[in-house]
Amino acid sequence: MRILVVADIHSNWPALQAIPLDFDRCVVLGDIVDYGTDPVPCIDWVRRHAAAGVRGNHDHAVAQRVPAVGLSGYRRLAAVSRPLHWKLLDPARMKFLARLPVTTYFREGGMDLYLIHATPRDPMDEYLTNDKEAWRQRLDQVDARFVCVGHSHIPFHLDLGEIHVVNPGSVGQPRDGNWQASYAIIEDGQVSLHRVEYDLEATLRQMQSTGIPDWALQLSEAVLRNGGNLTREQMNQFA
Repeated sequence: MRILVVADIHSNWPALQAIPLDFDRCVVLGDIVDYGTDPVPCIDWVRRHAAAGVRGNHDHAVAQRVPAVGLSGYRRLAAVSRPLHWKLLDPARMKFLARLPVTTYFREGGMDLYLIHATPRDPMDEYLTNDKEAWRQRLDQVDARFVCVGHSHIPFHLDLGEIHVVNPGSVGQPRDGNWQASYAIIEDGQVSLHRVEYDLEATLRQMQSTGIPDWALQLSEAVLRNGGNLTREQMNQFA
């Protein structure tokens, strides 16, 4: 059984298209939308391919029409992309985002997966990367061999003995300094992390076609080309 694990697509359709389809099942860990500007094919891909999925904080915000608050960093991008999503997404796709569960178990092929966007303590908002002790403190109520998480946009695999924590990284907006789309494979109990090149220029052309402000396009390009490796000062220089 070969399970594809993806997270944080963020409406980057060329990046999602580049993920190989050589899997038996697929699970999605939230944040299908926002930041990017092409949500429709991303949602449709998830509806077509995912055997299970959970809601991310950006899926929730888009579905519930929550305005982005803040004038710095990534929140500036969300403030531009979110109203565009509300124009592009029909009621059926909005309902799909709204009805994604916050957490879920996925059991198939002898493998038990617990899916969550952030952490069990705070399913949609807590940032936690590869801190083994911190994860141990959050997993005492979880009954699964694999805990699959997203949100940080940074890929990692932690072997905690009885439980493995797997973050596939971000498909559409990596933040570990590598611009390539990131994903994970769990196959026969073994975890592997992967990267794949995608047509970044196509992503930028599509964003430009939406008419978003020049500063937002320039900031998005800098974030994507640098794999999120920008300081807050660098991000705030675009105006």
